[in-house]
Amino acid sequence: MAMEVWASIFSLAGVALGGALTALSQRATQRSAERLEERRQAAATSEARRAEQMQAIKDFIACAQDAERAAYSRPEAWGDDEDWNSTASGVMTRLWIAERHLVLLSDADLHAPVHTFGRALNQAVWRETGDVEVNEHLEEHKIASMAAARASLASP
Repeated sequence: MAMEVWASIFSLAGVALGGALTALSQRATQRSAERLEERRQAAATSEARRAEQMQAIKDFIACAQDAERAAYSRPEAWGDDEDWNSTASGVMTRLWIAERHLVLLSDADLHAPVHTFGRALNQAVWRETGDVEVNEHLEEHKIASMAAARASLASP
């Protein structure tokens, strides 16, 4: 009878140990799956953020191109073309909105070059560049903002 009691105790201990090991195994598997899901979510969020930043950069570049075009098409005599003035004002408004959107979404390293390029475009559109040609006035700022945008997209 003592032998049967010990056999029952060992049997019961085996069942308990097996159940505990199964529970631990399931918990470890669940935690591993949760970590994998967290990494997947982080990667998806990062990729979505990068795509959003890329779109903001594209929008800014498009608006900058419109502003540059407006600077080149400005009439020589100030105030002679009300349509140009209205168009240029709209172009510059869109540029500043695109610049602010880009600042909201991008790294701090991109803020100053983009803002400086926007100011240079504004000066070129409204002919606040003195005797300096539009392309000469813009080139350095354009290159700096594009380099900063590339660096911003390359960083993780």
